[in-house]
Amino acid sequence: MEDVNQLFDAAFEFAHYPGAQNEASVKEFLDRFPLPVIFNALQTDPDIPGFENTLVTCLERLFKTKYGASLIPQYMPVLQVGLKADSAVVKSLACKTVLCLLENCDTNDVSPVQLVVNNGIYPLLLDYIINSDDEVANAASETIKSLARFPDAMSVIFPSETNDATHIRNLAARCSSLARVRVLSLIVKLFSISRLVASEIKKSGLLDLLEAEMKGTKDTLVILNVLELYYELMEVEHSSEFVPQTSLIQLLCSIISGTSTGPYEKLRAMMISGRLLSKENIYKVVEEASVKALISAIDGSLESVEMNDTDAQEAAIDALGQIGSTTKGADLVLSTSPPAARHVVASAFDRNAHGKQLAALHALANITGETRPKSNRIVDGKAEESLRCLIYDVAAQSTKLTPSGLFLSVLQQSSEIRLAGYRTLTALVARPWCLVEILSKEEIINIVTDATTETAKIAMEARYNCCKAIHKAFLCSNFVDDPHRQKTGEKLQEAVRSGPYMSKKHRGARPEVMTGEGF
Repeated sequence: MEDVNQLFDAAFEFAHYPGAQNEASVKEFLDRFPLPVIFNALQTDPDIPGFENTLVTCLERLFKTKYGASLIPQYMPVLQVGLKADSAVVKSLACKTVLCLLENCDTNDVSPVQLVVNNGIYPLLLDYIINSDDEVANAASETIKSLARFPDAMSVIFPSETNDATHIRNLAARCSSLARVRVLSLIVKLFSISRLVASEIKKSGLLDLLEAEMKGTKDTLVILNVLELYYELMEVEHSSEFVPQTSLIQLLCSIISGTSTGPYEKLRAMMISGRLLSKENIYKVVEEASVKALISAIDGSLESVEMNDTDAQEAAIDALGQIGSTTKGADLVLSTSPPAARHVVASAFDRNAHGKQLAALHALANITGETRPKSNRIVDGKAEESLRCLIYDVAAQSTKLTPSGLFLSVLQQSSEIRLAGYRTLTALVARPWCLVEILSKEEIINIVTDATTETAKIAMEARYNCCKAIHKAFLCSNFVDDPHRQKTGEKLQEAVRSGPYMSKKHRGARPEVMTGEGF
């Protein structure tokens, strides 16, 4: 018992040592308490509060060091016992230890994949995903993700024999709907590793499981979980190469347009739609009709009387903005009949709904090309005319009467609205009609050339980029030779030359020192 107390005290001190432990202190600890001693102590049940958690935390820190990780291959049978333990804490430790083995392997060592296979660890990790609590399941999932980074693990994770019990498709087939969501989450994690792994997942038909789960359940929680996984999937750079886009777009259309679909499902589906169609190469593999149908579904949701949820409206507007961030997407949201972008333009200049206006201004900036290369900001003739008409129509129906009045109104609002406004004008000014509108209001020029207007770095840079864009458009226009515009040109040039941040005469606050008043 005395030895156990000594181990506990030393482990507690090691586990809670501030900062990283060096290799020498790790070796000193393990010379005093070899790993078999610690493993044996974990199997006992001493009446010491926090004993198991302390030893587990201590071992986690040990195995994260180079020296500690180098000892793991010697204790694979013990690790296997830990994986079969009843304690969730010990199971989680065992998973993390395998993870340390995989992340700290030496090229001269025995293949860690071989160690995992020979000791029967991989099937245990799969079992944890479907039969353990969330913490253990997540630890097992992260370990399998690390394993998948090794080329020789492909045949283990994606066996050629489809009836193999460890085939992920078979794993999904024999578990509950909740556990199946964990399996789908594992698929998404593996998909994100590389194109090679994504290709294997595609060939194994594992991506189809997400769509099958969506269509095979009416459980709102499961549907939301799968939609969340789709959202993560769309974030992966190579997703557009492997995800079955046409069937996914049809699924998203049915969710957004469905009368029995809940608001949260619609919101998530619109967010996924925006992310999916914000990739330029998506239009090489998806028919234009499918994209138009999805844009129409989002447009219809904004027209629906049931769409009174502010978050859902902002999500729909944001989705249109993401779709419009590509050249083809901008053409489509501006050229549909009626143009879906009308909701974006109307909301961008509506001061009655702050959050919605902010989302719409950023969406309009995307549609007009702020995120695209400067050479691609202008879209085709029909779409450009649609954009011009939408802005002039909104202005005519407002108290401002002209687009210049709308622009000035935006730049006179809060800092975050101004930031979005700078982004929008940076892109819009590439159109000659917009330059005319901006130059017609001296107040707009005064704001964008005033280095003291903004105090936050990101807002200063946005203002400066807007100023540069206006100056460039000015130099490329006929106004550059107009003597009446000479002062405007000089003002813009000086502001561009001064840079994005406050000039020296305004830089840095100076504290005033004075005698304090008595109470």
